[in-house]
Amino acid sequence: MSSFQIIVGSMLGGTEYVAEAAEEVLKEHGHSTKIHFKPNYSEINQQNQTWLICTSTHGAGDFPENIENFIHDLKVADHNFNDLQFLVIAVGDSNYDTFCQAGKSIQNIMLGKGSKQLVDMFTIDMIDIDDPEEAAANWIRSIIDHL
Repeated sequence: MSSFQIIVGSMLGGTEYVAEAAEEVLKEHGHSTKIHFKPNYSEINQQNQTWLICTSTHGAGDFPENIENFIHDLKVADHNFNDLQFLVIAVGDSNYDTFCQAGKSIQNIMLGKGSKQLVDMFTIDMIDIDDPEEAAANWIRSIIDHL
C-alpha cells in the first residue's frame, strides 16, 4: 500500500475535518498516513510518498496562515520532485472570484516542481455541499483504485 503525507491549510478548522475524513478512508484501505496540521516542509517525508494537500482559500486567494511557511519553503526548495505524487482537495466558496485559488496555486507549484498529479483536483464548494467531510471521504473512495 501507499504512504500518504496529508498537508493541511486551514484558517478556521473546517479543512482539518476534511483532511481527517480523507485520512480515515485511506487508513480503511490499508494505506499509511501522517497528517500535518502545522506543516513544516523540512519534516515532511518526500521519499516514495504521495502528498494529499487539503487547503482552503483565505482572503483574496491567499493560503491560510498555517501553511504559508510551508508554501514558501516548497517554492524555494532545490529538490527533485519527479518521484513525488500528489492530490489536492481545495475548499472554497464559489461566491468569490478566487474560488479555491489556494488549491489551484499549490497544484501549479507542485506541477512546476515536476510532481505527478494522480487525479484532477477535487473542489468542495461550501455553498453547495452540506457535509464537506462526507464529500471528501466519498471522493477518496471513488479514486482509491488510482492510488
